[in-house]
Amino acid sequence: MKIAADQTKCCGHARCASIAEDIFPLNSDGYIAVPEIIVPRGQEALATKGVRACPERALSVVNDDAAGLQQEGTDPD
Repeated sequence: MKIAADQTKCCGHARCASIAEDIFPLNSDGYIAVPEIIVPRGQEALATKGVRACPERALSVVNDDAAGLQQEGTDPD
């Protein structure tokens, strides 16, 4: 499982890191530090909670499946 982070949308609320600080690295200013996160096995549920906690929707879960890449956590406008 991967998480895509749109660093231009991150406003530094740090809700993701408050849920799972080992999964969501923040820079010294409190913003998401990397554009992509590889989630350790067994931490998928916690990572998903962190993604859902972002009020700016700066985070998206990316699943590799047999049909290709599927993104979750974004609005289906």
